[in-house]
Amino acid sequence: MPRTDVYLKVELSHGSGEDAGALAAELCRMLRKQYAVRAAEVQSVHARTEDQPKSSR
Repeated sequence: MPRTDVYLKVELSHGSGEDAGALAAELCRMLRKQYAVRAAEVQSVHARTEDQPKSSR
């Protein structure tokens, strides 16, 4: 069976009391459960303020 790596960039809006890493881990859990994803992992979390421009990537 063929396998494909898919790289996603997700921008989260969350409250100051919420942990972005925990939210990212929950997204991975949901992908594995809902879509029978074989593996999902958080590779990095980058915080930015609202006045910083979005990455062009």
